[in-house]
Amino acid sequence: MTSLLFLGIVLLFIGITARSLNPSLLRFSGLFKIGGIFAIILGILTASIRIVEPGKIGVKVLFGKVQEEVLASGLNIINPLVKVELFDITTQTYTMSGTETELSQLSDAPIRVLSADGLEVTIDMTVLYRINPTKAPEIRREIGPGLSYIDKIVRPTARTRIRDNAVIYNAVDLYSKKRDEFQTKIFSSIKNDFENRGLILENLLVRNISLPQSVKAAIEAKINAEQEAQKMQFVLQKETQEAERKRVEAKGIADYQQILSQSLTEKLLKYEQIKALQNLVKSDNSKVIIMGDSKGASVLIGQ
Repeated sequence: MTSLLFLGIVLLFIGITARSLNPSLLRFSGLFKIGGIFAIILGILTASIRIVEPGKIGVKVLFGKVQEEVLASGLNIINPLVKVELFDITTQTYTMSGTETELSQLSDAPIRVLSADGLEVTIDMTVLYRINPTKAPEIRREIGPGLSYIDKIVRPTARTRIRDNAVIYNAVDLYSKKRDEFQTKIFSSIKNDFENRGLILENLLVRNISLPQSVKAAIEAKINAEQEAQKMQFVLQKETQEAERKRVEAKGIADYQQILSQSLTEKLLKYEQIKALQNLVKSDNSKVIIMGDSKGASVLIGQ
């Protein structure tokens, strides 16, 4: 735009002053004038057209004053004197992590906080946010151009709110049962702060919470002890069930023997004895048969 306007002004000036500059240029003065006017018009038209890429919006600044109207993505016709500054309105991430791959991106080191019990806890977290398109002029006016809002809003707000909420919980609670509650509280507080400054918080991801090594060792010892206690409880339960099974089995045998002893009368025993002798007599083997009781027994020897 600037080069076309400058060229147009130069050509127009030459066309107007051709007679005084060089009489030989007089016959071309008309062409210089037309070319100059055409270049100026083209420069103005070019300056009036702004193309905003998808995922961005344009903030207009005229003579140092930020205009409230923003330029949407696409082709826009504007005042050629207006300066347009682009803001990215797609989802952006701010990561606090200790991994080397992420430290090369827009990120900081993990944040170290003190818990309610005075222990230092290291937290890895990612903040997903974007600019509110309608608040972009306000951001430009109050915070500055480009990515100034990252250093002035995103970083200090996220890290401060993490510290403010971490001091409510004990270190072990942050690591285990209170982790979701902790994340919810941080999300709520950061979201409110962001909305007041023209940003929209989309999500908050607590990826890792690291405890001091001594606390980790104590937790592992506690878990191992609980597992051993559960194992012993299982063994005791199994032994109790086995003892109960044997008691039931013994009672069944005793009941059987009692029933059997009650049903074995003297006549029944004699009858069974006679049947046994009959079977023995019929056999082909040599045999000695004792009949009667211990007082009057008879002995029969058969072949």
